[in-house]
Amino acid sequence: MADRICPYWVGYLLLNPLRKLLENPDKILRPFVQEGMKVLEPGCGMGYFTLPLARMVGPNGQVVAVDIQQKMLSALERRARKAGVLNRIDLRQIESEGLGVEDLSGKVDFAVAFHMVHEVPDQASFFNDIKNALKPGGSILIVEPKGHVSEADFGKTISIAEKTGLKPGILPLPHKAGERKALLNKKV
Repeated sequence: MADRICPYWVGYLLLNPLRKLLENPDKILRPFVQEGMKVLEPGCGMGYFTLPLARMVGPNGQVVAVDIQQKMLSALERRARKAGVLNRIDLRQIESEGLGVEDLSGKVDFAVAFHMVHEVPDQASFFNDIKNALKPGGSILIVEPKGHVSEADFGKTISIAEKTGLKPGILPLPHKAGERKALLNKKV
């Protein structure tokens, strides 16, 4: 498992509108997100999923968007302001160990880690932070690209997550050929 960080300039490529043909945020996330929810999105990048999440949670919900790169967060802030949803997004830069979400303990309904867990050097700490932020019964959707993550490495990632106390859930979405995904829930 690599601990490389996606270069910020790749974020612009990931915003390509044609991406919706393969990864439509509304279709992927709508089964999990409802109005009024608090959603945690580590590795948010420039907000390909963040802006749709902000629309889904509505004016009474919140998306906590976390990234290690300030350039990603700055681009996301500009995009969110232009889209009129900045007031629904809490932008946070990771500056030291962990995700920096200790204040969210037991407050998050749903988390999504899209194409980023393979970049995390300490996955046990990562999943522990997620588990602590989730409400009892809350869940995290993990999606990784097959091109970067082997089946064996994905299995190791899920095993690490399970050791922190997250348990496998049932995915309501069909499997897509180019990705590996899992839904894990915090025990009630």
